[in-house]
Amino acid sequence: MNNYKLTDWLPTTKKEVELRGWDELDVILFSGDCYVDHPSFGAAVIGRILEAEGLKVAIVPQPNWRDDLRDFKKLGKPRLFFGISGGAMDSMINHYTANKRLRSNDAYTPDGKAGMRPDRTSIVYSNILKDLYPDVPIVLGGIEASLRRVAHYDYWDDKLHKSILIDSRADILVYGMGEKPIKEIASQLQKGKSIEEVKKDVNQIAFTDKSDSFNINEEDIKLYSFKECLREKINQAKNFKIVEEQSNMVKAARILQQHDEDIVVINPPYPVMTETEIDASFDLPYTRLPHPKYKNKTIPAFEMIKFSVNMHRGCFGGCAFCTISAHQGKFIASRSKKSILKEVQAITRMPDFKGYLSDLGGPSANMYAMKGIDEGICSKCKRPSCIYPKICNNLNTNHSPLLDIYRSVDSLEGIKKSFIGSGVRYDMLLHRTNDQKLDKAAADYTRELILKHVSGRLKVAPEHTSDKVLHCMRKPSFKLFFDFKKIFDKVNTEHGLKQQLIPYFISSHPACNELDMAELAVATKPLGFNLEQVQDFTPSPMTLATEIYYTGYHPYTLEKVYTARTKDQKLAQRQYFFWYDKNYRSQITKSLHKLKREDLLNKLYFTNNKNKNKTS
Repeated sequence: MNNYKLTDWLPTTKKEVELRGWDELDVILFSGDCYVDHPSFGAAVIGRILEAEGLKVAIVPQPNWRDDLRDFKKLGKPRLFFGISGGAMDSMINHYTANKRLRSNDAYTPDGKAGMRPDRTSIVYSNILKDLYPDVPIVLGGIEASLRRVAHYDYWDDKLHKSILIDSRADILVYGMGEKPIKEIASQLQKGKSIEEVKKDVNQIAFTDKSDSFNINEEDIKLYSFKECLREKINQAKNFKIVEEQSNMVKAARILQQHDEDIVVINPPYPVMTETEIDASFDLPYTRLPHPKYKNKTIPAFEMIKFSVNMHRGCFGGCAFCTISAHQGKFIASRSKKSILKEVQAITRMPDFKGYLSDLGGPSANMYAMKGIDEGICSKCKRPSCIYPKICNNLNTNHSPLLDIYRSVDSLEGIKKSFIGSGVRYDMLLHRTNDQKLDKAAADYTRELILKHVSGRLKVAPEHTSDKVLHCMRKPSFKLFFDFKKIFDKVNTEHGLKQQLIPYFISSHPACNELDMAELAVATKPLGFNLEQVQDFTPSPMTLATEIYYTGYHPYTLEKVYTARTKDQKLAQRQYFFWYDKNYRSQITKSLHKLKREDLLNKLYFTNNKNKNKTS
């Protein structure tokens, strides 16, 4: 353990508050996660941001909501507001599998113990605090609130839910990365403004108002109401297109949605964080360690990231099943080289660090410092993805800044090797421009990645082999995976390495049927993969794929799209991942006979495969 004192963490108990000599708190944060004082954990970030503003902040991690609610009462009333986050994951995804089975562990809880937060954590915490302290403002944040800010489909109830603002009774919802809005909310409350006044003035927040008295501007965009979406699912699909486009625009409009007598108001987002702003957040005095109360306990999520560095935020991939752009946005906010190296040096001083960084990455590994060449064009753009259906001509895909970071990190004292654990977009590595320098940088990056930054296995995400399914996913052709694998294998052979390429695949995604999965099995068989990084599609709020799953329509074309919905339909697709397992052979044989695709059956089981199948 480093030479830290208990007061180097934000206080979590009355005793810790008193140790700091405080007799009153300005803000109390409640989190569904345990408290790890690290920039990858939201409650720590928001707590440190507010602390840097001179406020007295405490965190109550994983309060007990089942007893007499003493955890919610122990620190009393804050002077400004309560802040609530369900945690780093939506609580329902945290609790349940794609088949709605209860998970047996929770990575954000000491020793992975399950059951330390309620279902729909943000709603439960907020209602408890509203009942206990009705006069204290409540500010919701985190991914659970962010992705549920409008009427949304809930997979676990299999029905449309109102905005989480309605069910939680919270005063303000901060969506996206919350540093800028939370500072502004605190600042305005400090100046004596009421919470009602604050609502009108702060960007990147949502709130409710009475629809009969709310002043609607000409520039506002009105969504179909909650009732209209309940009545006609196609209205929900149309809403999604508007919300996604506005969430990813430089100059977005204010969005309104009627919920019975209330109107949910979503103010436009802030501009993407500047390098100075994002550095300021990452450079705060984190201990980078779990709170001492968890001594001798293992926190799986912390163990996974404790020797990793997040270099940027945002993702312009726009994948249909992913929530990153809905939360962080498609524009990239990158840290400075100085800030990144400073964090790496802090890691080298950790007593159990052995010289190996587990990841130098971000939401996607190779988007660092990338943005539009002419940002004026970007300011008018509504595309949800900068790289699908093809890589935008206005996107600067220069990998040189990233290579510079890798080389600078590897030259630091105490670093033996840095690995890239984040997902790599190989379509960007294969992309060729009219600029020889950019093309050379991409080729150099690819080679250096394979030679120096793979820990034996490089994970990539083709997701499927069918062009029809990939089009719905907003992913590139599977042909590019073959192209990348050739380069990967060639570099490994030249240098006598035996590294593996591990592809991720999804079954039961919208537009995918059983035949598509059978063809996936046939397409991947010659590669010698026994697929292990696989998952069933899980509908999560505010993704394109979820809206298709619920409504049956593609929000951008309003065409009907098939999606597997029943357990049997999903199992029929999933079985093809494991075609090589003798336990599945009989059922797959029966299924392919039923589909009258004996040709695929022959290719799977009766065609010699030169590449001996192996577990990879």
